[in-house]
Amino acid sequence: MTAKDGETKLALIKAARSEFIEKGFMNASLRSICKKAEVTTGALYFFFKDKDDLFDAVVGGPLCELDATIGEHLRREAEGDISDPLDETLDMDDSKRIMEILFKYKDEFILLLTKAQGSKYENIKDRLIGEMQQHYKLFADILEERFGSKKVDGFMLHYLAHVQVDSFLYLLTHSKGRDEAMKELPEVVKNLRAGGIATFGLS
Repeated sequence: MTAKDGETKLALIKAARSEFIEKGFMNASLRSICKKAEVTTGALYFFFKDKDDLFDAVVGGPLCELDATIGEHLRREAEGDISDPLDETLDMDDSKRIMEILFKYKDEFILLLTKAQGSKYENIKDRLIGEMQQHYKLFADILEERFGSKKVDGFMLHYLAHVQVDSFLYLLTHSKGRDEAMKELPEVVKNLRAGGIATFGLS
């Protein structure tokens, strides 16, 4: 790819970001994006297969960064970084990292959560909840085996996953900014942990 090609691609992504944030995926116009980027429609299709591919160029990176951070947290718990299930240090540290990413790409994540209908990401919240539920199932098995916690059924595991995802999204969408979200985060994590501890019978 030449330097000029790189500039053209970046211009398209920048124009697409603005268009998607303003109008959402379904109402965004590829013609309008090309006009904002000052390129032809042919140039757009040289770099991107379709509208979904262009949308992915806008939101895919932030989502991958979030997935990697969540995945690392889940990996450490799954591989045995649980010496004391009542110790909140790991949860708090990783929760801060997640909030940093959410606010670093606030517009992109709000776009994903509220205006992605019609794209391959339209069910992204359900996907995140599903992934978190799988983690809770693994976590529940570890707690039962190592610490004698009570068995928790699928309904409650889904509930815990739903509440956790909703709590982080609430901080993203209802806080005045990153600083307020970070200030309230410890209480949110404490609340989430208290519910989980009670459900698993660890208190």
